[in-house]
Amino acid sequence: MFRELILSVADNSLVSGAVKRYGLKMGAARFVAGEHLADAIAVTRQLQQEGIGVTLDHLGEGVKDRAAAGAACQSYLDLLDALDAAGLPGNVSVKLTMMGLGVDPALGFENARRIVERAAAVSGPDGEPRCFVRVDMEDTPYTADTIAVYRRLADEVSPDRVGLVLQAYLYRTKDDLEALSDRPRRIRIVKGAYREPAHLAYPSKADVDANYLRLVAQAASAGHIVAVATHDEGIIRDVLQYFQRIHLPRERYEFQMLYGIKLSVLRELARAGHRTRVYVPYGEDWYAYFSRRLAERPANVLFFARALISR
Repeated sequence: MFRELILSVADNSLVSGAVKRYGLKMGAARFVAGEHLADAIAVTRQLQQEGIGVTLDHLGEGVKDRAAAGAACQSYLDLLDALDAAGLPGNVSVKLTMMGLGVDPALGFENARRIVERAAAVSGPDGEPRCFVRVDMEDTPYTADTIAVYRRLADEVSPDRVGLVLQAYLYRTKDDLEALSDRPRRIRIVKGAYREPAHLAYPSKADVDANYLRLVAQAASAGHIVAVATHDEGIIRDVLQYFQRIHLPRERYEFQMLYGIKLSVLRELARAGHRTRVYVPYGEDWYAYFSRRLAERPANVLFFARALISR
């Protein structure tokens, strides 16, 4: 109910207009690195000095025409070039609707292919891979097409330089993960932050949490490299205990969190020797992303409200 309320308010034109105009100055910058590529590169450098990896996301989704999709694709090519020029390793996260999936699935694939090919070409001085592409998962009208495009990218371009996000709040994810387990893959598991009807998604947090743990175990047992993307410290504790119990090598998993949320917990995991990564969004089209972050946790709303009041 809380998530539905926040997302409904966020859709209001008066609210969205005010937040888009003043939000970054009023506290949204906690969750977004900035509006420009240079901001994202600066944050990447800072986090990697702490031994924490980065996944960069140029924010945007649901483009309406081929020109916008082409421009979005180019922004990611520019991002990979900037990482290469700075000598920084980094992952990038791509939403296929931003690449034109909703305009034409073939267009979405071709633009995503260009990005994966560019990432596969970026290597360090020692010849080791330095960049990787994560295909993000969006709302359910695009789930099947997103999985299909990811499969083509892995099969036709580079299985080691592209991975997929799966959402624990969807009933179908167990079957999707089973179908993807024909070979080891790179799977990022999130809870899910879009508005979905009860016949498609678990309505209660307890059910989502339980399914999250089942999916992590399913992915690990299938031989995937598992990205555990959550801020839930109880789930992190349970996952660590499970990994220790099955003696899962540390190179087979990493913990991931969103920029601006519980970074201290991620630092503790890094100090303990676990691989860690922060999802760092940037760009002018930050409002939809920010709204979903508010909807996920009441604490985020309280933080933003306090920032507004203090201003």
